[in-house]
Amino acid sequence: MTIRRKRTAVLISGRGSNMRALIARARDPSYPAEIVLVLSSRPDAAGLAFAKENKIACAVADHKIYAGREEFERSMQLLLELHRVELICLAGFMRMLTPWFVGQWQGRLLNIHPALLPAYRGLNTHARALADGVKIHGCTVHFVVPAMDEGPIIAQAAVAVLESDTPDSLAARVLLEEHMIYPAALACVARGDLRIEGNRVYINEPVVQPASLRVPFGG
Repeated sequence: MTIRRKRTAVLISGRGSNMRALIARARDPSYPAEIVLVLSSRPDAAGLAFAKENKIACAVADHKIYAGREEFERSMQLLLELHRVELICLAGFMRMLTPWFVGQWQGRLLNIHPALLPAYRGLNTHARALADGVKIHGCTVHFVVPAMDEGPIIAQAAVAVLESDTPDSLAARVLLEEHMIYPAALACVARGDLRIEGNRVYINEPVVQPASLRVPFGG
């Protein structure tokens, strides 16, 4: 039976490591999301070359050429509408989005953050976790809301923090988990296997996570 795959855009600003993981999973025709557009805020983003090699449409909305955030976001919106995008995944997209843009995509805009939210919002998450001496660190996939690194949590994966860890070694292990849970979370959203109540996400069917240390997927 042929399934209708949700048309998905990935927004990047750099190398697009998580974008590559999403594209790899979406090569499977049974995967419920199809990556139809990679949109970058920077024309020199390394991830654009990978997307082109994989025959995925690419576009650039260079934030530097616009008078302000509204003009920048309206340009992105036009590109997304042109490609009939239904879902968006942020993958290292280094621009804060306005409430207007987030509102256009409420419940359809995902992000992955390299920490176990609500801990360590913002940047330099791995160094901050090590400085605090935490024993468990990880990553979070969540729906985007106007406030930075907030919004209903879809999935999390945890890793143990080692005594020998540096920010780089910890980041490398967390990134492996990001590459596993982001495609799994997108698939869940694309299939419609969840519901949002308040600030919580509830999964209708249990999802097995690949993380070595597992935490609940959704509510």
